Amino acid sequence: MSTQTLLASLFRYKAWADEGLLAGLASLEASGPTDEYRAAARVFNHACIVDRIFVANVQRLPHGHTATGASEPPPLQALAEAVRETDRWYVDYVARLGPREFEEHIDFSFTDGAAGRMSREEMLAHVATHAGYHRGEVGRILTRLTGSSPPDTFTGFLHRTEPDRRARNA
Repeated sequence: MSTQTLLASLFRYKAWADEGLLAGLASLEASGPTDEYRAAARVFNHACIVDRIFVANVQRLPHGHTATGASEPPPLQALAEAVRETDRWYVDYVARLGPREFEEHIDFSFTDGAAGRMSREEMLAHVATHAGYHRGEVGRILTRLTGSSPPDTFTGFLHRTEPDRRARNA
């Protein structure tokens, strides 16, 4: 499996898992304690901001952020739009890259101004794994309050989107 094939699959999985989490957040906003919803939405907003920072980084563009979070999350509809737009961008971006572009090292700045240098594939892997960590954090809030959280495993995504993977070879 190539880097591109793996990252393409991981970003499709991320978009799928993000949709489930957005639905969970909508339920929590409608019926859960306001402070718990705000805490969960702040975490997910942080993940989205980091995703958007790295959209700029992989393109060698300034990201314009001085922080990776906000004291108050945006309204859920605005957050959902930002998450979906960013997820689509990553899926499309990974599909367009050539093998050498994945390996290219890029200098960038963190939000505190500190210098960073990573390969494009390292940055993309960071985005995919960072998002999973924070979806898990929100999932724990949802599970504590509602008894469950949306499905969020790579294997679950693969088997749901490619049901033939469940078939056994004779």
